[in-house]
Parts: sequence; structure tokens; C-alpha cells
Amino acid sequence: MRYYNSHDYIVKKIKNQKPLMAYDESVAFQEWKVQSKQKLEELLGLPFEKCEDDFQILCESDMKEYHRMDFEFQSEEGYYIPCSLLIPSHASYPLPTVICLQGHSSGKHISMGEALFEGDESTIAHSDFALQAVKEGYCAVTLDQRYMGKTGQAADGTPSCFTENRSMPSLLLGRTAIGERVWDVQRLIDVIEVHLQKYVDIERIICLGNSGGGTATFYAACMDERIYMAIPSCAVCTFEESVLPVYHCACNYIPGIRKYFNMGDIGCLIAPRRLIQVNGVKDHLFWIDGARECYQVIQKAYRKLGCEDRCYMVEGDGAHQFFPSDVWPLVKEMLQR
Repeated sequence: MRYYNSHDYIVKKIKNQKPLMAYDESVAFQEWKVQSKQKLEELLGLPFEKCEDDFQILCESDMKEYHRMDFEFQSEEGYYIPCSLLIPSHASYPLPTVICLQGHSSGKHISMGEALFEGDESTIAHSDFALQAVKEGYCAVTLDQRYMGKTGQAADGTPSCFTENRSMPSLLLGRTAIGERVWDVQRLIDVIEVHLQKYVDIERIICLGNSGGGTATFYAACMDERIYMAIPSCAVCTFEESVLPVYHCACNYIPGIRKYFNMGDIGCLIAPRRLIQVNGVKDHLFWIDGARECYQVIQKAYRKLGCEDRCYMVEGDGAHQFFPSDVWPLVKEMLQR
């Protein structure tokens, strides 16, 4: 067949090319995992240079259901990230703690149910993850992901990676926006281990996010073994049924990744830790058939390791959103095992 449309041509090449490092049940799992994790780290542009965390508590306040601590830390030399820790009132800590990663939005305040910009209310309706976690009896940590909130929003709160492609210059340094967000989650866990052990059970750190936050959750869990449970929502899907046919923000793309992996292969890196893959059956951005295909691949790794009960897929009866009533009972059950 003769092509004149370059997009159609590259789509065909992608669909016809098997990833070079696809998960293979016949290969020793640990050997595959070590090699694949090294390749993924390289593709993400990691690691960056570590620096002192310069942890600083900015303010503290008591709310009706929780105590709030606002703090910041240095993720890279000269680059600081604003965060908030919510600690359930009258709780005996340390507690399981949920790192809450909002999707493309006006910032971390969404996770805490705070509307600061026009349109925030509709986003909060499904994304107040920190408040949900507190109600379940867990601590919650929110942070502004790169190019969102204080780290890069427009005057109206719109994330700069979405409208102005402000994440693109990172590619000139061999970095990626996803890699930067993963690094910040890893540095946050460093901070938790050193400064917040009083409140946080470091053996039961959960990472949760929807959409772009789900993507960051997914890759962070692949890269960092300290994440006890990962809950990526509306993010895990084959590239052929997500970023390939549908317009997505440039920060979803990792140069060269489809040459080596599809998303299901990458998800095998989370095994044997706990994984709840959440997808909406009507999601128009991450199609359910591609999500199911990924989960089938991930299941193979958990089956090989004899821990199928640590891996679940939640199919919510809705679109591009989180499904709290389906997910939180499962989180509780998995924590109690």
C-alpha cells in the first residue's frame, strides 16, 4: 500500500511492530524486570541529580476532620515543590498514606476539595482524592505536579503543559515530563521517610491518581519499590488505543517507548506489589478494550509470581473519572490481608 499521509504511515508501523522488550512468561521474571526497569529509566530520562531536600513546614491548621500541614521541599537544586499533608483527626498514627496525584487541573488543591479557579468544582466532583483518603482513615499527601498548580499554571489555572506545551523543552535535555513527575514522587517519598515518619507508615505508601495523575502513579510505581500499592485510574491502556488515535497533551509521550514496551508490559514491573487498575468503560481517552488488553498482560506476571490476589482491575460504569465507591473497599481489603 502506498502512503502519502505521514501520520497514517507511522500508525501502521507502530501497530505492526512488536515491542522489543515485551513481557515474556518464558523468561526468568527477575532478569526481565531488572533489564526492563533499566531501559524504562533511560527512556524517562532518569535519574536526575539528588540534592538536599531543604524540607520546610510553611503552616499548620486544624480542620474538622483532619490536621493539615503545608510544606515544601527541594526536588532538584533550586527547584521546590509545594505539598500538603492531611492527618485524620483523633487517629493513632503512623497510618497508611495516599500520595494523591491530580490529573490535568489547576493544582493540588483539587485533591483537597478546594475551588480556586472557575471550573474547579466540576473537577473536584471526582478528584478530591485527599479528602476521600482521610474519610477512609488514611493520611493523604498532595503535591503540585510539574507544569500544574504553582509549578506551571496559566493565570486562569490551566496547566501549562496542556495549553502551551511548556513541558516540551525538557526533551532537549533528554528528559520527559512523566520522568520529572516520577522523580518528584520519589523525592517526596524520601522526604516522608526522613521527616514525616511520625504520621506515615512508610511500609504502606499508596499512590493514586486519575488521568495524568494516573499516568504518573503508574510510572512511579514501576520505578519505585517503596510504593506498596498503586491505583492508576483512567491511564493504563495500550498506546494503540489511547495516545495514538486520540489527541493527548504532549506530556503523555515518552520518546522511543513503543519500540520497547506497550503499557501492559511496563505494568508487569509493579509485580508483586499491589495494583488496582481503574478504567471507565465509557472513557473516550483511554479505551476500555486497550485497558483490558494491558491488564491481561499484567495478570500474567502476577500469575507467574503466584500472587494473583494482589492485582485487580476495576471497570467503572462511567467515563474518564475515578470511581471511589468501587475502589476504596478494595483498598481496605488489600491492606488488611
